[in-house]
Amino acid sequence: MSDAFVVVSALSFSWPDDTPVFDDLSFTVPGGRTGLVAPNGAGKSTLLKLIAGELRPVSGSVSAQGVLGYLPQSLPLTADLNVAEVLGIAPQLAALSAIESGDASDEHFTTIGNDWDIEERTRAQLDRLGLDGISLERSLRTLSGGQIISLGLAAQLLKRPDILLLDEPTNNLDLDARRKLYGVLEDWSGCLLLVSHDRELLDRMDRIAELDRGDLRYHGGNFTQYEAAVKAEQEVAERNVRSAEQQVKREKREMQQARERADRRAGNAARNLGNAGLPKIFAGTMKRNAQESAGKANETHAARVSDAKNRLDEAERSLRDDQKISLILPGTNVPAGRTMFHGEHLQVRYDGRNVFAGEGVDLTIRGPERIALTGGNGTGKSTLLRVLNGDLEPDGGVLKRAEGRIAYLSQRLDLLNLDRTIAENFAAFAPGLPESQRMTLLARFLFRGARSQLPVGVLSGGERLRATLACVLFAEPAPQLLLLDEPTNNLDLVSVGQLESALGAYQGAFVVVSHDERFLTEIKVDRRVRLAGGVLVES
Repeated sequence: MSDAFVVVSALSFSWPDDTPVFDDLSFTVPGGRTGLVAPNGAGKSTLLKLIAGELRPVSGSVSAQGVLGYLPQSLPLTADLNVAEVLGIAPQLAALSAIESGDASDEHFTTIGNDWDIEERTRAQLDRLGLDGISLERSLRTLSGGQIISLGLAAQLLKRPDILLLDEPTNNLDLDARRKLYGVLEDWSGCLLLVSHDRELLDRMDRIAELDRGDLRYHGGNFTQYEAAVKAEQEVAERNVRSAEQQVKREKREMQQARERADRRAGNAARNLGNAGLPKIFAGTMKRNAQESAGKANETHAARVSDAKNRLDEAERSLRDDQKISLILPGTNVPAGRTMFHGEHLQVRYDGRNVFAGEGVDLTIRGPERIALTGGNGTGKSTLLRVLNGDLEPDGGVLKRAEGRIAYLSQRLDLLNLDRTIAENFAAFAPGLPESQRMTLLARFLFRGARSQLPVGVLSGGERLRATLACVLFAEPAPQLLLLDEPTNNLDLVSVGQLESALGAYQGAFVVVSHDERFLTEIKVDRRVRLAGGVLVES
């Protein structure tokens, strides 16, 4: 394991509008592989940018002991670049070419430095990431999103970094590219800190670092072990809360009973004093003493109630927010024998070429099938979804759609009006529902009270997904065929779990494009089809 590490000391950071992100955050990232997890908006990407030097903290410091490589979630690249320029090796290649042509200028040797094997190292690195055979002169505009991500990672690895920071490195990668990435990172011997919602990748980590309420906590082991530890912690916290609640009730009950006993004693004493015929001054003294004694007893009980409430508050603070959604969606039910979609020899032309091979694609969807559509980047998966949805008519072939409503969630999640509130969007999808029922249904998606009045445009990726699902699944009429294109991209792990819960309750048919195997398992996919070489095959 590498000696390289990162030290973050008393780090504070706020956005220009003074919105705080971190306050006096301190931690060390040791050698080995560390996965960083937290909900959307907690500052994961911001933290990587601060460590990489892309952002400057308000106060505090970051120290990286070694050469640092950083792959952001979105690469700031222009389409006019070629592969060599993206990799940062164009000057060395030009210098090598000049020397081979007989130009022995000192500047060429300075440019090359010790990188005489740069082309061989580059080819080897590209091969490891599944980019074998790609031309170094190839334009970036001809590459898929997944290929660009792999190319960006190759560029960082060519720097021979000691410390590697990766922000959602499996976004847009097909299954083959993901497996190549897993292999590269399993062989990594330096200090790795990555942000990811890919649970298969996180299960290859040595430890999990969790950003929680402005602090960073380490959990030894991979993501599955982290989940088990968090579940155990939550169970203990829930028991502590129940115990503290019972203690508060007991203390309140005992205080009330003590007051009632004191009142009875005071009443009895007053009657006894009256019957005894004692002098008023003596009777008054005895009454005051009784009242003082009762007051002290009441203060003691009040203090015990206060202590019990403090223990309850402390126990509740250790509880994690309940982020689960629970749904019943009877309106989405599809009879088993119903044909939802039937297409024969479907063909689409793009830039003068056929997207699909041969006579085209054949696909039939019957009943509540749960279909995973997979395939390499650029094979036409999103195109096929658009044909299924009806917003792209095929250039050839025949198709038939059932009369039931189809809902399409593209990667952009662009079904909702960004300027309108969640509640207003929901009302537009389900105008026949009473407002009280709409509010109840939105609450099931964790949009309660004032949260339902937020404009969609200010929501995080996970919140926008929840809002879209709420509108789509409770729309009138309810969808009986759901199409989802890479729905887990850019979602935090909590949001992925919420999506899994929603699809678990959905009773219609769906086709989902995803390369997240854990996600496909959780949503109980029962049929897989794969686009390869322009041909759709059962897999």
